[in-house]
Amino acid sequence: MKTFEHGNDRYDYSAIVNRPVYDWPEGRRLAVYFALNIEGFEFGRNPGNDFTSMPSAPYHRGYAYRDYGNRVGVWRILREFESFGFPLAVLANGSVYDVCPEVLEACRQRGDEMVGHGRTNSERQADMPPDAERTMLGEVKSLFERHEGKAPAGWLGPFISQSPNTPELLKELGWKYMLDWWFDDQPMWFRTKHGPILAVPYPSMELNDLPAYVNRGASDEEFTRMAIDAFDEQLEESSQYPMVYCLSLHTFLTGQPHRIRQLRRILSHIASQRHRVWLTTPGAIAEHVTGLPPGVVPIR
Repeated sequence: MKTFEHGNDRYDYSAIVNRPVYDWPEGRRLAVYFALNIEGFEFGRNPGNDFTSMPSAPYHRGYAYRDYGNRVGVWRILREFESFGFPLAVLANGSVYDVCPEVLEACRQRGDEMVGHGRTNSERQADMPPDAERTMLGEVKSLFERHEGKAPAGWLGPFISQSPNTPELLKELGWKYMLDWWFDDQPMWFRTKHGPILAVPYPSMELNDLPAYVNRGASDEEFTRMAIDAFDEQLEESSQYPMVYCLSLHTFLTGQPHRIRQLRRILSHIASQRHRVWLTTPGAIAEHVTGLPPGVVPIR
């Protein structure tokens, strides 16, 4: 019988129910992290749908909508996370250091993890030839090193976009993990020609406010229910094996005043179970997995 090639040689099939079981720190089984996308856009270049009609040049509505997130929305979000004492993974475009550096300064003062997220959200890696992509990755790494005193360990491409060369370039340039590939609820090693890089779970499609509100038309209340239901289910399932729960937020969406109360409900619910989970960052997750004994997270 003919078998069909699925075209993916980056990782092998592995059923979560048949893997070695390990713990997160303090014997916890559910790692919880929150990803906050802080993005910059170039005026006059399409920043994406403005959710009212098809955008057209000079794309001012979409630009202004997103700029609202950096001027107003992000401060509401940071206030809530500070109130609950929750850490954040800040997925930042390099251009944010130029257009609103005080936002990243506030995150730095909180001790949040900085994750590389491209130069701006007006370009996609999938459109870049290898040399241009390598240059872009190097520029972002150097920018973070200059401002943060160290290179970011993790990467998420703008628009969660990758070229065929991205995993190799990330590994070559010293990135420790990536968030672009969501194919599991556990971190998994991902093959490159230069050795494995860790793929840490990130909700590119589901518990992400942008596709939920924009692409699927979820209401504010529906997104809150999704976030809480997923947390409760994964907390129950984690009695069997370790898992990662992540909620991805954008400043211009969740930072709207009518959604902050929804965010507060989500954070309050998770805070009620904080004694049972590991509140962390993707970098800490990657570091923990990297330190596990050989074979616990197999590399083939």
